[in-house]
Amino acid sequence: MEDLDYQELKKGGMMRQSEKGRFSVRLHVTGGNLTSRAMGTIVHVAERFGNGGIHLTARQGIEIPNISQEDLWKVKNELSSGGVSVGVCGPTIRTITACQGCRICPYGLLDSPRLAGVIDQHFYGKPVPHKFKIGISGCANNCIKAEENDVGIKGAVEPLWDEEFCAHCGICQSVCPVKAIDADQEKKKVKIRFFQCIYCGDCIQSCPTNSMKEAQRGFLLYAGGKFGRFPSIGKRIGKLFSHDSDLIKAVGASVEFFRLNGKPKERFGGALERVGFDKFEEFLREKLEEAPDGKAA
Repeated sequence: MEDLDYQELKKGGMMRQSEKGRFSVRLHVTGGNLTSRAMGTIVHVAERFGNGGIHLTARQGIEIPNISQEDLWKVKNELSSGGVSVGVCGPTIRTITACQGCRICPYGLLDSPRLAGVIDQHFYGKPVPHKFKIGISGCANNCIKAEENDVGIKGAVEPLWDEEFCAHCGICQSVCPVKAIDADQEKKKVKIRFFQCIYCGDCIQSCPTNSMKEAQRGFLLYAGGKFGRFPSIGKRIGKLFSHDSDLIKAVGASVEFFRLNGKPKERFGGALERVGFDKFEEFLREKLEEAPDGKAA
């Protein structure tokens, strides 16, 4: 055990503590969800191999601290037998975070935990030039803070005004949080400025006559966000994605662009600033136009 490769251990979720010979073991948690069986396993391991303590990370993860160097492989096996996997660290795609989504939250526009599971299966733990974080907010309330992630996803709904049923009451205009709607009661016309719209759906939910309808529901994508020593806010990229397959393509294109253009220890946002967001958007459009077999759609 004296010749351990600490960098490789860190990539595998086993991180050295300040105290010599002690490690904090990071676990694989997707979207902040764990079963009661998994929780029981984690408690058992923390009590048997640690000091009974469990740390909840800022990104919905769990770490078990104070594990002896000699017990690392025992801990990994014990966790695995209880259905819990050790997580990742280092230059990899990290834990996929998510809010509770539409199955629980009345404001939710998408099933965030389900989508987190899909993205996790495709991308979690894959190598990249530097750490890469993905977060999913189910609506414009943005509890997971999509713009703070390397790639952030936000649930969205596009409104559509149906003139036939409109009572011209002006409620849609009054509830719009960004003043993107003009309801002209004299001319009996409603105009939506989509360049300003945040796709929250407040106008749809508030309309008493169902004249403000749901044109399509899906996801908005943000790229280049991070916190840490030098925070930056991610920028919205592309259109509203209405299908899982398009979103997976978009996330995959983001990862591929980072691998092609990123430098070691450079976050995705830094690569985008250096290479150009316009180059990334062009790359993304090309990837989305490709059919599954790689030919143009």
